[in-house]
Amino acid sequence: MSDPLGAFGHDPWWVVGLKTLLIFVILVLLTLFNIWWERRVVARMQHRIGPNVHGPFGLLQSLADGVKLAFKEDLIPKAADKVVFVLAPVIVVVPAFVTFSVIPFGPEVSFFGERTPLQLTDMPVAVLFVMAIASIGIYGIVLGGWSSGSTYSLLGGLRSSAQMISYEVAMGLALVSVFMYAGSMSTSEIVAAQDDLWFGLILLPSFIIYTIAMVGETNRAPFDLPEAEGELVGGFHTEYSSLKFALFFLAEYINMATVSALATTLFLGGWHAPFWIDEVWAGANEGYWPVLWFFGKVLFFIFIFIWLRGSLPRLRYDQFMAFGWKRLIPISLVWIIAVATMRAARNEGVFEEGLSGNPQFWLVVAGVVLAVLLVTFLVPEGKDEEAELATAAPRAGGFPVPPMPAGGAVRGAAAPLVFGSSHETSRDTAGDTAGDTAGARDHVRDSGVSNG
Repeated sequence: MSDPLGAFGHDPWWVVGLKTLLIFVILVLLTLFNIWWERRVVARMQHRIGPNVHGPFGLLQSLADGVKLAFKEDLIPKAADKVVFVLAPVIVVVPAFVTFSVIPFGPEVSFFGERTPLQLTDMPVAVLFVMAIASIGIYGIVLGGWSSGSTYSLLGGLRSSAQMISYEVAMGLALVSVFMYAGSMSTSEIVAAQDDLWFGLILLPSFIIYTIAMVGETNRAPFDLPEAEGELVGGFHTEYSSLKFALFFLAEYINMATVSALATTLFLGGWHAPFWIDEVWAGANEGYWPVLWFFGKVLFFIFIFIWLRGSLPRLRYDQFMAFGWKRLIPISLVWIIAVATMRAARNEGVFEEGLSGNPQFWLVVAGVVLAVLLVTFLVPEGKDEEAELATAAPRAGGFPVPPMPAGGAVRGAAAPLVFGSSHETSRDTAGDTAGDTAGARDHVRDSGVSNG
């Protein structure tokens, strides 16, 4: 169609209601499937069986987990702000559903006798609408951590706010080049602009930056720092249980589907058939077949999420934040300037005929160079800093860690604690204890050496 936006706003009320219900059902079923799929894939990576009891191949395991969560005891901490504590999961999960309202699942089809696009609605600024609505979810996470009355939950909420805001900047900058190249912020028009060539190929750095940022935006491994159990128990949802915890869980997986669907729409041609299948099969982009292509691409990104979780360790928080601010954002700005320059040069007729005169060719070349530069930032740095710290002169108490005991590490059992009698002075007690401890340590070391 010449005007994709003209197809919206004419549906009967029952078509709008049915579309809304279908989106809700699809997202819930997709969440259940993604949880099962993640457990099966990670089990395969770790040479385990995974869920295989409830239903064929364990497909009903996620449903069983949901029922279990629904019947668990619902606890509210005594120190919690009860109203905010209850509202926080709702604030997180509602935007996760709303963002799918502008995602195109396919072209115009015959829907129970009505001619309508496979998309609930669209608008000239649909992508900005998705990012604005998705940003509301951060309020639920922060409020959930604050209202729990727990230090661990509060720290998890603060971490999440800093992390999501930082990577939203990089994500937004990655999308600017898409807007410039497509000439629109409408999701349906961006899909239509990729009829010949996907933006993921032309705008490779934007694609890579968006892919990294969407993992950080959804708090998934290796960027799951707001809920790092090593130091924060469970992060912002530590104090939640039963259905309220299930809502946080549901929102996380729907957000994974949302960013994956947005990546499919903006960079992989949306519902268009992959691998130019439509060149040999004219009906590949007609009817309900595009729905299959769309969800195939979405599940590809979901698999990337699962693959990262099963492969990479969690980053350190300062490394993660530095990577976003010092690497992703500057490269995004440089890439925006390059795309704007190419577009302006093309409009001015600077390029001549032939391959070297094609602006897409030079965009691909510049994109590959920036993509290689971006990948090099992912390579671990050398050991110079660690070697410098190891050879640094220790300060009082040891630097960067307490000094090793004289004669090397102590083998065997820990030295016993020896307490002085109550009638001794504190100075004598301290002296005797230090002497006894040193003697015990020497005894253990000597016995370890002799036994060795």
